[in-house]
Amino acid sequence: MPYFNYRAINEQGVLVRGLIEHIDIDHAYDNISDSGLHIVKIYKSDRVTGLYLKKVSSWSIKPKDIIEFAKNLSVMQRAGLPLIQSITDMAESSENRHFRDKLLSIKRSIELGSGFSEALARHKDVFPEIFINLMSVGEETGRLSESLTDVALHLERMEDLKSAIVRALMYPAFALIGTMGALMFWLIYVLPKMSELFKSMGVSLPPLTQALIAASDIASSRWYIFFLAPVMVYAILKLLSRYDATRYYLDAAKLRLPVINLVTTNKLLALFAEQLRILIAAGVTIDRALDMIINVINNSVYRKAVAEVKNDIVLGSNISDAIRKHPALFPNLVIRMISIGESTGNLTEQLNYLSEYFLKKLDDISQKMGKMIEPIIIIVIGGMFVVIIMGLLAPIYDIVSGIGS
Repeated sequence: MPYFNYRAINEQGVLVRGLIEHIDIDHAYDNISDSGLHIVKIYKSDRVTGLYLKKVSSWSIKPKDIIEFAKNLSVMQRAGLPLIQSITDMAESSENRHFRDKLLSIKRSIELGSGFSEALARHKDVFPEIFINLMSVGEETGRLSESLTDVALHLERMEDLKSAIVRALMYPAFALIGTMGALMFWLIYVLPKMSELFKSMGVSLPPLTQALIAASDIASSRWYIFFLAPVMVYAILKLLSRYDATRYYLDAAKLRLPVINLVTTNKLLALFAEQLRILIAAGVTIDRALDMIINVINNSVYRKAVAEVKNDIVLGSNISDAIRKHPALFPNLVIRMISIGESTGNLTEQLNYLSEYFLKKLDDISQKMGKMIEPIIIIVIGGMFVVIIMGLLAPIYDIVSGIGS
């Protein structure tokens, strides 16, 4: 949807400027007027500016805003308040201007005849797919307040999952940056002075020392390469990930790399169990729930496996039997708990246990990540400095030997 810039006067007589997203200028005008502002001027932003402002607007809306919105709207719906009035009240009390504009746009869409989920779907840059899907199910089943409570709990768990992953990667990132900083210091400041000393004394340099001096010259004259190289590697990987074949092999590599595979596997299993739990609890059929999960899981290997599981279920297989065909991706615990849930009729409870189990396991991994990575970092740093020291000591030994003779 396009963006519209406006200038308006508020109830205190102060001139305010703002930005709103809507389907056309008339609806944007009505939305602004409904918020109590008297419009002085309104005009459509150009396409490039609109895309940039859309990104800024979505970045300014945090997951906690969405979670609070779901919780509060659930309470209001349970109390019997009309949906439009509930959204209006939350828009007026929201401290985030961009989120307030989104809520007013949703409210206007509902007033024009759209369903709640349909109005949310026009703002996919803010509301995740699972939120929109559950609201659609809630409208169909008449359990909108329950769906809002479920999605709030789900989003909170996903935030906990994200926090655990950030904690897990924080130590390796700082260790890598520190190692690269120490290496650059040696190459740019220490080695050039040593190489000048060796040249002034006419010492014959061994190949290792010559290689270090060449690396030092490159680092001193073309230091920006060390900063551009990671960016170029990241850009190449992003470009390759656009193609299904290469993305599949890249995702498969994440499941095989030491340490990284622990984070990736537990994250995907927690996401799978949590998504399946919340969709089944909302009354979604298994095949439709798995279709939604396929669109959410960000790993081609697991996505392909879930698609095969869904096909087996459609052909009459149980969930546990279909998952059992992929032992490399789904551990025995997952198969066993789902099988118990199917036989006892409490599948959602078993999926809830699996979700909490893998989230807890991921949190433990994040706390132990430093100890797991530390030996690798010590070996890498030690190896680098052994090479540097050997390259420096060899010519120094020749100098000392020459003085002694």
